[in-house]
Amino acid sequence: MFLWLVTVLMISSSVSSREYKLNWVVPLANASTSLNDWASNKPFQVGDTIRFKYKKDSVMQVTNEDYKQCNSSHPRFYSNTGKTRFMFDHSVPYYFISGMSGHCEKGQKMIVEVISHDQTTSSSASSVVLAVWFCIFSFSLSLIA
Repeated sequence: MFLWLVTVLMISSSVSSREYKLNWVVPLANASTSLNDWASNKPFQVGDTIRFKYKKDSVMQVTNEDYKQCNSSHPRFYSNTGKTRFMFDHSVPYYFISGMSGHCEKGQKMIVEVISHDQTTSSSASSVVLAVWFCIFSFSLSLIA
């Protein structure tokens, strides 16, 4: 029983990072989804990475204000290698825009909400605590019977 409890706690506390791949292109004018739709469906956590794949373009991480205005003059991060890998090191919103003239205005921009591991493990930790409590309760009942 104790060994099972330790195993459950070890599994629930393990943390791994993920890599997401994204074709960094200008969305089609009639597209029903945006890059923000893609990003909002992913559970980004601190330590995760995005691999931006593109041709004849660039990717920039900018401030919220520069994102809103499609201002590429003061990026926090810039790359034009065609295969940019960006790792999230804080649990904050990250704002990305294309550095090519006119691309951001056509929708090639994205907000990524990154949460800390603590925020994602709190709900699973509650489940583990409940499961452990149930096992102990069940074990106690079997001793009484």
